[in-house]
Order: sequence, then structure tokens, then C-alpha cells
Amino acid sequence: MSTDNTTSKPLAANEGMKITSRHLRGNIAADLADTSTGNISEESNQLSKFHGLYMQDDRDLRNPLKKEGKEKAFAFMLRVRLPGGKATAKQWIVLDKLADEIASPSLRLTTRQTFQFHGVLKGNVKKLVKGMHQALLDSIAACGDVNRNVMAPPNPERDPVQQEVYGHAVAWSEFALPKTRAYHEIYLDEELVAGGEPENEPMYGDTYLPRKFKTGFAIPPSNDVDVFSQDLGFIAIAQNGKLLGYNVTVGGGLGMSHGNAETFPRLADVLGFIPADKVNAIGEAVLTTQRDYGDRTNRKHARLKYTIQDRGIEWFRGEVEKRSGITFEPAHPYEFTTIEDPHGWHECADGNWFYGLHILSGRIKDVAGWPMKSALREIAEIHVGDFRLTPSQNLTISGVSAAKKTEIDAILEKHGLSNENNRSSLRLNALSCVALPTCGLALAESERDLPSILGKFEAVLDEAGLREDAISLRITGCPNGCARPYLAEIGFVGKAPGKYALYLGAKYNGTRLNRLYSPSITIDGAVTELTPIIKRFAKERANGEGFGDFCDREILPADATFHSVGTPRPAA
Repeated sequence: MSTDNTTSKPLAANEGMKITSRHLRGNIAADLADTSTGNISEESNQLSKFHGLYMQDDRDLRNPLKKEGKEKAFAFMLRVRLPGGKATAKQWIVLDKLADEIASPSLRLTTRQTFQFHGVLKGNVKKLVKGMHQALLDSIAACGDVNRNVMAPPNPERDPVQQEVYGHAVAWSEFALPKTRAYHEIYLDEELVAGGEPENEPMYGDTYLPRKFKTGFAIPPSNDVDVFSQDLGFIAIAQNGKLLGYNVTVGGGLGMSHGNAETFPRLADVLGFIPADKVNAIGEAVLTTQRDYGDRTNRKHARLKYTIQDRGIEWFRGEVEKRSGITFEPAHPYEFTTIEDPHGWHECADGNWFYGLHILSGRIKDVAGWPMKSALREIAEIHVGDFRLTPSQNLTISGVSAAKKTEIDAILEKHGLSNENNRSSLRLNALSCVALPTCGLALAESERDLPSILGKFEAVLDEAGLREDAISLRITGCPNGCARPYLAEIGFVGKAPGKYALYLGAKYNGTRLNRLYSPSITIDGAVTELTPIIKRFAKERANGEGFGDFCDREILPADATFHSVGTPRPAA
């Protein structure tokens, strides 16, 4: 392993913690067994992320509990590893039941195309993991300084190319898993084999990666995975129904910190084209280059995007070619036109159907007049195909026979969900992170306020005659960017209670970042500011021009923040 990134600066605290953790074991088992508190130590909190777990607390209860002299309402969030977002109907039933018995009890579909459980008490963590394990599911490497959940287009049964791409995504996810048995020992009571071979991590090493690492596969013309936001991306190139290979992208990432100009969103660069059978070899070379050269002294500067920004894409390409023994060919032409999920019924190449269901913020729960969770459980009980989670927090019910279509339609109608897809295009494209009350990083509301925010903007769009126009609006409670707000035509990033930084001007297809319009504004203030802009757009836009393009051309100054950060890659 190279020591090129060694400097006179001390290593970040997490680096020492990882190397002494005995490959991610630390004191997690003992902390989980401690019944004197609902919390775990900070070191165990950091290490448990590698196992898909985050310690959180209900922030709505902080002050009342403090007044009563009680500790915070601690509970875990657990994220499932689900490459490509595929779950069987049987797995859905298991997850639904586990959520009812030992979690919030809602299920949350994430922007990384997987499930999250919230509100899991410490004493129920092992029960949850064991329940998932029985359904052949796990949360290994769903968080932490490793390759996280791998994203891919959610309906591979559409055609053979989609199926092949999905297969490569799953294969890379498995290939890039940490080899430690810590997860199995801590949560599944696997015995440590005495006298066996010393455990090692051949790809990650003892300190894993400097920071998190995200991978996505995209199939033009859809950029549903926002491939340029990923550390590592594979853009499928197909011809005459055959997968030729991939254009490889590197160095995307959207997290930043308010007031810290050294942190910024960045779009990925295109390294070049590779044959389809070289995915794992190139992926390993990219990952190990970041392992050896990423900044381990400053976690705010530790993502792959900063390694490439500092050293240059030509250096990085050369290092990857040297490690993999593969020379990149020139990138092949491609074009992205949309990010929106398909909704409603669609027929696939195999003669079956899938149904795309819009789920605002990915929150699956039962409320009065909208029993989403019950409806999907009822569907799962008769469904013989799969459920596919999408990168936009939606769901497709896949592998449906013509005969089953009628039954599923009847269930959706019975529970009042048959009109869920008949929403404004703004609503169908909107994303939000969880934020308050459970995320410890949130500075402002996100998911809880999204319905009212959309309602305010929908009134303006209706008046301007733009209800059917696809406009992307995304909101996060902090600048880490979990809902990819910097790729939204209208992006809200939490700064303080009720206050947001407002960004405009991203390209709808995910190939250009937005730029700062207002450093601090309320939602009502943003509606007031954007109303005349939306009306101008309706009257003055060029043929085929999106709202983000109009803002980029007409509204934003040329030197607005993010204009020159990263390397947007439109169609070649």
C-alpha cells in the first residue's frame, strides 16, 4: 500500500480507531449488551456504521427528556444492503413485519435505492439483523468507509441489456464487500475460529478507505441514478440490443459544509470506455487508488472527488490503468434525457409487467385515507415477482403476470392508492432526506415539510400552466446532500430552523450542478422570489428548454457558486 498521502499532519481520529478495531469489531458487542443505557460509545457508533447502523435520537424529545433528567431517546437507524434495489415478495413481508415489531414502524425507501429502519432500540438490533438474515438480507457495508449500496436501473426485466447491467452491479457489490467476519460474530453470534488463518482485507487493508465510496450504474437515456454524483459510475453503452461496455466516471460527490470553501459538490469526470467484462478490475483499481492516495488527515477532504481535484484526472487515469492493466478507450457517445421513474403499468420483454408507484419521500406507512403499508403488504402476499426500489425513493412491483395485474389494481383501488401517480410533475420528481427529528446532522426540516412546500409551488405552477412540466425540486436538512439537492433545478439545503440556502439552475438530466441563488431564505420567501421567475419561464423559455436551463441562462450571474466546480459531462 502506498504511503504517498502521508504528511506531517496527524491522521484523522477515525484512522487510528479503524486500525485498532480488529477489523471493525471494536467494543460493539459489549456496548450492545450494556443495558444501563440506550446509547453506545462514540467509537462503537463510528464502527457500527460499517455494519449499516447509525445511532440517533429523537430530537423532538430532547428538551422534555432533559428537563426530566433523562437521557436522550436513543435508537438506531439500520440501512439494508440491496444492490440494484431488488427485494423478493417474501423479503418484503419479512421487512414489513420486522418494522412493525421492532422499528418505527414505517419503512423508508432511500435515495441510495434501499430500505432504512428507524427507531430500533439497542436491545432489538440483533433481533432485527437475525430476522433479515433469515430472509437472506444484510446491512454489511451499507454505511462506513467502504463501497456502499450499489445503485442500478431498477427494472432489469425490461430487456437483456438491463438484465446484464443489473448482474454487473450485483457482482461488483459482492466483490467489493469487506471480508471481515465482524458483522456475523457481533449480530449473528458466529463463533470466532480459533487457530485459523489471520484475517485480512486484501482490497481495503486494515484502515479501509479514507471516506465513503459510492457506485452507480446508468443506462441512457435515463440518468435515474444520478451517475455523475457517484464516486464511481458505469454508463452502459449498448448497440442493437447488445451491451458493448461502459463509459467509466469517477470523482462525483455532493457533500459540503456551509461556510467552508474547501468543501464543494463535484460532478464526476469520464475516464473512458471499457469492455463489459472489466467492471470489477477497473472498480478495484479505482477503489485501491483512492485507498492509497485519499486524504486520511482531514475527513472533510477525504472523498475521491478531492483526490482527483488535487491530482488531476490524467494522473488518476494513468494510475487506474497501471493497477488494472487495462487501457481506456475513448468514451462512446451517449445521451441522458430524463431522471424520472416510469409510473403505472409497463410491459417487459419477458411478457410480464411492472407497476411504478410514486411514494413521496419513500416513506411507507399507514395514515388515515392512505394505508400505503397495508396495501403493499397485501400485494406482497399474492405477488410472485419482485419489488424494485428506485433511486428516486419510489417503488416498482415487478414480474407481474397479466392475470395478476387485475388483482393488484384492485388492491390499490381498495386502499385509495390508484391515483398516487396522478400528481404534478414537480411532485413526481421531488426528493427529500429524512432530516428531523432523527438525523443528528439536520439543521432544518426536510421530509416532514416537503408536502406543504410542494403544495405552495404547485399553486404557482398551476397558475403558470406548468403542472405537467418536469421540474426537479429537492430538499435536505443539511449540506451533506443525501437527496442530491445540488443536482436539482430547485434545491433547498438546510442552514437553520426554517432557513435554507436556495440553489437554482441544474440541468434536469443530472449533467450540470446548480448554483447559489440565495444564501439564506425561508420557504415562503423562496416562493415569493421564484414566482415571477416561474412565470417568466412559462412565457420566455426557448423550445425544449428546461427550468434549470432557463435559470442558468437568464437568472444566475456567471460567477455564482459552483459554476466552475467539477466537470459536467453532457452527451458526447
